[in-house]
Amino acid sequence: MSINMTSAGHFIGVDIGGTGVKGGIVNLEKGEILWGCVRLATPQPADPESVGDVVRQLVDELTAGSEAGRDSTVGVTFPGIVQHGTSRSAANMDRTFIDFDIGTHFSDRIRRPVAVLNDADAAGLAEARYGAGKGTCGTVLVITLGTGIGSALIFDGNVVPNVELGHISIDGHDAETRASAVARERDGLGWQEYSVRLQRYLSELEFMFSPELIIVGGGISQRADEYLPHLNLRTPVVPAKLRNDAGIVGAAIQAASATSGLRGSTSPTRRSTGSNQP
Repeated sequence: MSINMTSAGHFIGVDIGGTGVKGGIVNLEKGEILWGCVRLATPQPADPESVGDVVRQLVDELTAGSEAGRDSTVGVTFPGIVQHGTSRSAANMDRTFIDFDIGTHFSDRIRRPVAVLNDADAAGLAEARYGAGKGTCGTVLVITLGTGIGSALIFDGNVVPNVELGHISIDGHDAETRASAVARERDGLGWQEYSVRLQRYLSELEFMFSPELIIVGGGISQRADEYLPHLNLRTPVVPAKLRNDAGIVGAAIQAASATSGLRGSTSPTRRSTGSNQP
């Protein structure tokens, strides 16, 4: 199957993780992966040269058999702080990525323009535009609960980049050491016990940002009915919808934004957010 990426709203998104690099061609009119998803193992060591080779291989596989859209921008997520295409941290990646110009390097490797953003920001953009936050104006927080806590802060459909809310201090501890999914497993907490910690963390975020909506992602969002009903917040709290596709879709949004000269705009419309039950 070949896809004409010159069609309106079709862009490649690539999501780089510590164990895998995955990508797909996304229809941004619907927020759906149109073709893919291709997944390749993250090389070890995960240095810029090796990762760049994997990204090039993935893009080549996605575009095999089609000359259309060969020059279209590719959106790429990175698991670390990203400023103007340069990585400032390198969680689960080789330290040679720190203060490295990812955008230029990857663009040279795949011979296409590349737009780079933080992986949590990508997931947040996707959820705000197509997922649980679709249609919500104002401030939306997207919190992913996994090995640590990832976060994205969206305001009127635009991402505020590199917000590391998993590292705020809660009762003298890094929040992710107390409220992540791994912390729950490590401390042998039942869902109701865990909800007490999550309540403490989300209450702090609610006080700091007064969001219209909080979206909870990560693997345990599939068990949202086990802990969300125990929360008591003014802000509605709902589980994420896009799950594993969110990073790819968010990367494609970034590609489209770079192509059009925008920066992650999602053009929301006003809606009522209802209660805090999923």
